[in-house]
Amino acid sequence: MAAVITAAADGSSLSNPGPAGWAWYVSDDCWAAGGWAHGTNNMGELMAVLDLLRQTRHVPGERVHALCDSQYVINSVSKWMPGWKRKGWRKADGSPVMNVELLKEIDAELAGRTLTFEWVKGHAGHRLNEAADVRARNAATAFQRGTTFDAGPGFQGAARETTPDVAPSRRSDQPDLFSAGPAEPPSVTDILLDLERALLSSEIRSDPRRLEALLHPDFTEIGQSGRLWTRSAALAELAPLDGLPAVEYVASQTLSVDLVLLTWRSRRPDRVVLRSSLWQRMDGRWRLRFHQGTPSS
Repeated sequence: MAAVITAAADGSSLSNPGPAGWAWYVSDDCWAAGGWAHGTNNMGELMAVLDLLRQTRHVPGERVHALCDSQYVINSVSKWMPGWKRKGWRKADGSPVMNVELLKEIDAELAGRTLTFEWVKGHAGHRLNEAADVRARNAATAFQRGTTFDAGPGFQGAARETTPDVAPSRRSDQPDLFSAGPAEPPSVTDILLDLERALLSSEIRSDPRRLEALLHPDFTEIGQSGRLWTRSAALAELAPLDGLPAVEYVASQTLSVDLVLLTWRSRRPDRVVLRSSLWQRMDGRWRLRFHQGTPSS
């Protein structure tokens, strides 16, 4: 009978994007972790699954059962990826697939393999999920501080392909957007689209502290009604949305090394809004400086 390897896979990003970590966990004697100086939660979640596949490829007849709290990862790998491949790694609207290099590597590892997913609620006391979360967060924190972290024992008999267990200290001449890692880092567009999704999520909109971290000190917005929103008004009044709209990439324009104009659509069954966002990087973090939404057909 084929072996079933059950492991929790999780990712963590401080500021999202920011210093990021990933981890998978089977037991205290069988787990691994790594990270990047700059990445997203989604990157971490995908990398945890990728490394789990890499480190179990030598087990004869193995089946991998991954416990994930990320619907993005589960849907990307088990539902959407075949269609994206047929379209040349493009979405239905023609926009590029985000985190495509990690997804391509996962796809390569899946050749002749069996991978199943199970969704688990994050931060709800699930033993394996909590263990993976702690290790991913420790790696992210180490990359933030430039300190060491425990990369774990790995899977018995596996050839390690993980990132090192010493996080490089940040230097003034080191690019803060791209850092060494096991896969190609995300593009600026990917990072900003992830941030737009975060700003639409109830998790961020109901947390003033996290919302404040994403809005530029001089943030303003012209709403669909024509109202001019200030940063203080947005922090005080922004409410969770009823469901998460789809985010569709339209275009991006780099105005300077730290200033990008992103054009995108939010789509619901009853409403489509064309949006323009001006993102500025401050102290290594992207923050939204201006936003405007216009109803579209």
